[in-house]
Amino acid sequence: MDNLSNLMRVLFIFLLFLSSFLVHSRVSFIPDPPNLNAENYLLIDHRTQRILAEKGADERIEPASITKLMTGYVVADQINKGFIGLEDDVLVSENCWKKVGSRMFIEAGKKVSVEDLLKGMVIQSGNDATCQLAEHIAGSEEGFIDLMQSYVQDLELKDTNFINSSGWPDNNHYSTARDLAKLSSRLISDYPDHYDLYKEKWFIFNGIKQRNRNSLLWQDDSIDGIKTGHTESAGYCLVSSAEREQTRLIALTFKSDNERTRITDNRRLLDYGFRYYKTRKILTSGQIVISESVWGGEEEYLGLSVKDDIFLTQNPRDFDKINVVTHLDDYLQAPVLEGDRVGDVILELDGETLYRGDLVAGSTVLSKGIINRVWSSLQLFIYSFLMEDEEKKD
Repeated sequence: MDNLSNLMRVLFIFLLFLSSFLVHSRVSFIPDPPNLNAENYLLIDHRTQRILAEKGADERIEPASITKLMTGYVVADQINKGFIGLEDDVLVSENCWKKVGSRMFIEAGKKVSVEDLLKGMVIQSGNDATCQLAEHIAGSEEGFIDLMQSYVQDLELKDTNFINSSGWPDNNHYSTARDLAKLSSRLISDYPDHYDLYKEKWFIFNGIKQRNRNSLLWQDDSIDGIKTGHTESAGYCLVSSAEREQTRLIALTFKSDNERTRITDNRRLLDYGFRYYKTRKILTSGQIVISESVWGGEEEYLGLSVKDDIFLTQNPRDFDKINVVTHLDDYLQAPVLEGDRVGDVILELDGETLYRGDLVAGSTVLSKGIINRVWSSLQLFIYSFLMEDEEKKD
């Protein structure tokens, strides 16, 4: 009996050690994304563009009023370039006044500022406001569509074709969750002042108060956009974004059954992402990663750094396990100028490469006089020859 007890005790200790070893030596377990009602969805980190969950992200979908993100991007860019201004008074055309669907309720023959039209498009999802912005920028809706398509090309939206500015249903009007995620991310990065509009909950125009259709804005203060969409053929769509503790996620859901499931689908994606992932800065621009010797230089060693800040999106438990590895393209030989690429910096987790980028000179190292330089070159030649010989022996 004592022998059996001792055996059980040893087995228990062994299993405890084994489980501890597995926990500390492997990447943390992350469960599969939640089951959603939406037919297509995508969840990405805005800064690193890491995909955290997806289904049918490259299938063509009808974007409905999500199209207005592109119209908003074009308007913001035109304002930034000085072609139009927020204070511009725009005469409302009969064509735009007649637009059906969701409306801002502008009136033909009256003037409305670009700023109010933008709010009407973003907050109220007004097709009339969208039409009027398009006409103001390009002279006609048709001209604006050509302009939109040029932005599609510039943003490298590879499977997107817009033939109207508001998202009105048409078989030739389509995009994908992946393309719309890229567009949403660029909108947030390129025009943050414009993006501030997408978190506004209400807008009053012409005595009519309308609420933002994105109900998530009332559920969580970290959620600050972006846009809803709905037609009978497209179903219920939503692109949302939230930022918590310097991690910003973008969730896109398409073809949900109704408004309630649209909100539930999107919220579940965001909650999943924030629960299991965080985005952190791993290396800072200019941070010295390693020092290496320099042949023929006035300085014996040179600190090597990264050019840009490097961020990763991971399970929080895995950040301490990330290894920084460096590889030189060749031996360092003066002169070396600050910022020169000299090799690669690699971030690894459990043998998997998470990031590979340029390793650069952190400062300038000038070469010695010509005699010392020739002597150093000869030394380097002999050294490299001996090293190659040693490698062949190995």
